[in-house]
Amino acid sequence: MTNHLIDKLPQQERASFLADCQAIDLVFGEVITEHGGRISHVHFPLDSFISQIANLSSDREQLEVAMVGSEGMLGAPLILGVDESPWLALVQGAGPALRMPAVVFGRHLAQSPTLQSLLKRYLYVVMHQLSRVAACTHFHQVEARLARWLLMTQDRAHSDELHLTHEFLAMMLGVRRAGITLAAMALQSRRLIRYQRGDIVVLDRTGLIEASCGCYASDRSLYCRVINGGGKARDRLARSGEASAEKS
Repeated sequence: MTNHLIDKLPQQERASFLADCQAIDLVFGEVITEHGGRISHVHFPLDSFISQIANLSSDREQLEVAMVGSEGMLGAPLILGVDESPWLALVQGAGPALRMPAVVFGRHLAQSPTLQSLLKRYLYVVMHQLSRVAACTHFHQVEARLARWLLMTQDRAHSDELHLTHEFLAMMLGVRRAGITLAAMALQSRRLIRYQRGDIVVLDRTGLIEASCGCYASDRSLYCRVINGGGKARDRLARSGEASAEKS
């Protein structure tokens, strides 16, 4: 497995970047950074994923605001020169990842315009997704939000089989257990998932996408357009600049 952001770097830069990374195994339930804690390392999941959870006044007032897998990185505030974590970072999917000290990451960022451009685009994607999570949580039904969350988890777990308790799902979505029970039963009655004793199996991914709110498809489209299409966007800007220069 690889990390998509690192894969986007040119070969020589990628080799230099990887040389300063340490291969580690993330453990389920491991807390990487506390809310307000110092970010000592950046993490690039390979076949693992991390929940970023907003804490309010107590442990009962928690909500997952972002999820990071092989498509991204943990430690995005460092791109802005901030080493404080705004969220609790909790390993949700155990597996391999790459880790780099924050100081070393800062040096790579300062020396590489390509890395700067890539991670600025990634930061835009994260900002856009955070705003969508806020709107989705307020306006969309629990069943559609659960379908979206299961799809996001499936993407990062690279598996149709997920182990998720009612308590955990309720915390991730910021709803009561009863709401999760009803939503899971509704998805199961449509034969989209099979749910028993905390084990969820995705039976019909296409149907689950149809049952989810539009936020899932929108987030995937945004990532592909901004991250994968970043080079095309830069080319368009360059051509536009050249045309303007010729006119002047």
